[in-house]
Amino acid sequence: MKTALTIAGSDSCGGAGIQADIKTMTTNGVYAMSAITALTAQNTTGVSSIMEVTPKFLEEQLESIFTDIFPDSIKIGMVASIDLIKVVGKILRKYEARNIVVDPVMVATSGAKLIKDDAIDTLKKELFSMATLLTPNIPEVEVLTGLKIDSEEKMIEGAKLISENFNCAVLCKGGHQINDANDLLYYNGQYIWFRGKRIDNPNTHGTGCTLSSAIASNLAKGYSLEESIKKSKEYISLALADMLDIGKGNGPLNHAFNLQKEYL
Repeated sequence: MKTALTIAGSDSCGGAGIQADIKTMTTNGVYAMSAITALTAQNTTGVSSIMEVTPKFLEEQLESIFTDIFPDSIKIGMVASIDLIKVVGKILRKYEARNIVVDPVMVATSGAKLIKDDAIDTLKKELFSMATLLTPNIPEVEVLTGLKIDSEEKMIEGAKLISENFNCAVLCKGGHQINDANDLLYYNGQYIWFRGKRIDNPNTHGTGCTLSSAIASNLAKGYSLEESIKKSKEYISLALADMLDIGKGNGPLNHAFNLQKEYL
């Protein structure tokens, strides 16, 4: 069985972060492992508290994983501080990790920054250059490029700039009022659109985490980058189309929509 590792924060309500990643990896047919960067107290209405782990403990988690069950792919989500980012970079270089998908969790849907500017610089230096794929949303592309992304042409321009700066593939995710079901992949000087059908479901908590984890799962199974993205978008669409509606706020999608019924 192929294996995948998520390095991210915990979401106590289960819709995003580590919990969404493990659900996604499991339902996409790989063995999921995790290294937790932070605990959060949150639900569908928002985050009330965050407690980061120490760099030493994060390093111990990663060492335990890499020295026993080596991951075939890695998804990196919320790593909010300089010291934690450096630990992740050090361990990934030490073990020559492969199939790395970085979801640069920097900007909330509201537009608020979730990471300090100096940590963004460290994130770029330590992790972006070793990534197989970056999966920024529109506000994150704007932070990384300084561009105002308000059209398909600007999405292409922003993705191209990031890809050339860090020598990696970039999936610029639609949404945030622009092409909300269409994502743009830019790599090796070329781009391809992944068009999606808009699903009228307001419960989208954790979709970014879920997409990056699904892509990592498919890379672990040996699919090409393009095929991994295509299959992952199909999975997201079906999970949203299941129309799960729980919680008082922006609820999660149903990661387990395709479970077999024998044990339910």
